[in-house]
Amino acid sequence: MSSSAAPHTTDADHLWSVDEHLEDILSTVRPLEPIELQLLDAQGCVLVEDVMVPVSLPPFDNSSMDGYAVRVADVEGAGEEFPAVLEVVGDVAAGAADPVRVGPGQAARIMTGAPLPPGAEAVVPVEWTDGGLGEGPVSGMRARSLAPEGAEGHVRVHRPAEARAHVRAKGSDVQAGERALEAGTVLGPPQIALLAAIGRGTVRVRPRPRVVVLSTGSELVQPGEPLADGQIFDSNSFALAAAARDAGAIAYRVGAVADDTETLRSTIEDQLIRADLLVTTGGVSVGAYDVVKEALAYAGDEDEAGAGVDFRRLAMQPGKPQGFGSIGPDHTPLLALPGNPVSSYVSFELFVRPAVRALMGLTDLHRPRARATLRTKEALRSPRGRRQFLRGAYADGEVSPVGGAGSHLIAALAHADALIVVPEDVESVESGTEVEVVLLG
Repeated sequence: MSSSAAPHTTDADHLWSVDEHLEDILSTVRPLEPIELQLLDAQGCVLVEDVMVPVSLPPFDNSSMDGYAVRVADVEGAGEEFPAVLEVVGDVAAGAADPVRVGPGQAARIMTGAPLPPGAEAVVPVEWTDGGLGEGPVSGMRARSLAPEGAEGHVRVHRPAEARAHVRAKGSDVQAGERALEAGTVLGPPQIALLAAIGRGTVRVRPRPRVVVLSTGSELVQPGEPLADGQIFDSNSFALAAAARDAGAIAYRVGAVADDTETLRSTIEDQLIRADLLVTTGGVSVGAYDVVKEALAYAGDEDEAGAGVDFRRLAMQPGKPQGFGSIGPDHTPLLALPGNPVSSYVSFELFVRPAVRALMGLTDLHRPRARATLRTKEALRSPRGRRQFLRGAYADGEVSPVGGAGSHLIAALAHADALIVVPEDVESVESGTEVEVVLLG
């Protein structure tokens, strides 16, 4: 890559709207190519095709209780005083391939999940019987290893049973030929369970995007290390990596990179090999040490048509300075976020999260939004011409601001579960006003 080309920069006087910037991102990001994955590797991924049921679930009539498989006529009218006495002809355990046959006056001891034996019409729970002990009702069966004789002799049944009682019918869950899961489904534990239950060992999905998060700043120190004068702990890379995981991505956090153009440039180049999306934080404003712009100068290489990173100003607060484009031979998308903690997090929720979910092939890209009644001691102030996103606590249709408007107030962010949206044409919002909120959790 050439380092002589300048970064793409927009007209310094042009102020992008939030919607324009988001539309630019989503018109560029494309879903990742599908791959075939083993079930557990596919967790969190999105199906790209419908999955049909090859075999009914359950595949055979089976017992939902530990008890005795019986014929209905043989237990009709049974009671405590006059129990039905049946000959026990054997055991039917889960996995039994050739169960015993139940004839007139007979019963088979049956375990939960075991196939209903031929001739049987219902299952009576063991608690309705004497368990073959010749005494009153029992609470359970003795283990076969301790009492193998329990599969023989006679059992007294103290209650009648209707046909199909405690029997799970073949296909009562899903029938062969039905659609088990639709394309576009995100595979969580229940969906993985269903795929395994119908015999699928692999599935075709869009993989979870690999998001590399890189923070910049010579003042940043890894948490757990001692702080020197003028230094702060790097929180942005942790916050954004966690947010990327929450959005469904596989996140790689890179340790803070000092304000050195060559170091940052080489770090970015090294990370491209494992990135479907790169996110930087810091170094996008107009200061003398904002090196992300300089480091991404190579991204506009003339040999890479369409590549480049635009650095722009947005009509929003916090998060005015932003960058977006693609870099490297594969035109890997890159979003450059501001360095202030709240600015970077708000920017992630508004721009990066939708990009991650677009890469996954999802159609539901955004955090849910709601209308809420504002509760505040003082009117909220907002600069005209900027869409402001204030941290808030939302509950029962009401929202209250948390902390001030400063983009460095990360403690308030930890106690917020919503963003209060103040439109561009509004400068003051009084308590009791209905506002739009972005729900974060």
